[in-house]
Amino acid sequence: MPRGEIYHSEYKPQFSGHQTFPLRYGWLKKAFDAVHKESGLFDSRSIFHGDDAIARFGVGKNMVASMRYWAVAADIIDVSRANRIETTPFGQKIFETKGLDPYMENPASLWLVHWNLCSRATRTTWHWVFNYYPTLIFEREHLVMGLKALSVERGWRASDATLKRDVDCFARTYAARMLSEKTFREDALESPLIELGLIRAVGRKDGFRLVRGAKPSLGSGIFTYALMEFWQRHTQANTLSFDAVAYEPGSPGRVFLLNENDLAERLTNIDETSNGEIRWSETAGLKQLIRGKEFDLSRSLKLIQMDYGASSRGRT
Repeated sequence: MPRGEIYHSEYKPQFSGHQTFPLRYGWLKKAFDAVHKESGLFDSRSIFHGDDAIARFGVGKNMVASMRYWAVAADIIDVSRANRIETTPFGQKIFETKGLDPYMENPASLWLVHWNLCSRATRTTWHWVFNYYPTLIFEREHLVMGLKALSVERGWRASDATLKRDVDCFARTYAARMLSEKTFREDALESPLIELGLIRAVGRKDGFRLVRGAKPSLGSGIFTYALMEFWQRHTQANTLSFDAVAYEPGSPGRVFLLNENDLAERLTNIDETSNGEIRWSETAGLKQLIRGKEFDLSRSLKLIQMDYGASSRGRT
């Protein structure tokens, strides 16, 4: 029986909100700065919905809505409180003036944004493709048909047009457009997440491939942070199997498209990268992780600093 958030009876799918625009360069920083600047407003919803929102961000109304969508999806801002929009601890860690990477120049920031988008089931298509799609090669139409079948199975309401727009936005978020004589390289790279190389255009115009394997630009700090967060969501037990880390929906193995060899190599070094909070065990042929105490997300956030080099030393 399929597992994971999207198979919970109370789960509500989301196939819209981005206004068909993929995440753009600079959007998360702009959204963070706008919310941070107006953090004292009684009704901060006006930042994105007020009459001056277009002038504030320098883009059209639909793009303003898309910018807000991506900032929420990437966990840069929080809109859960009535009448208030606030920056998150994660957003502050990265985007404050003295943050780790205010202008997203380090691939570590892209990996973190990708993790926030796809490890949770809030954005259905993003989560489903990385955590459930059964093959590495696909076309847009394959994803649409798969999501349509899933919607029928789960009793969700989603029109074909809505699914097609969502899948198109997903593809443009991760895969560069095929270059032609009239296409400049910058135009092909619509979204910064394309730089991660997780999905590549192949063969025909609509062909794509999920790129499973080692991820040299994925640092040990980001990986360990993701592992801790997954563990917190997945189980309260103090042990976690290798198979769960590799194959469970929302796991680092799934979301980062890691193969077993690369994953095993990372886990054998987890004692060092987790500052001793996790250790790797292969006793009696059973491969598993063991933790000695419950994790605190604020503590695990500090682990990501190791992937930002010397410039991050001394930052909190």
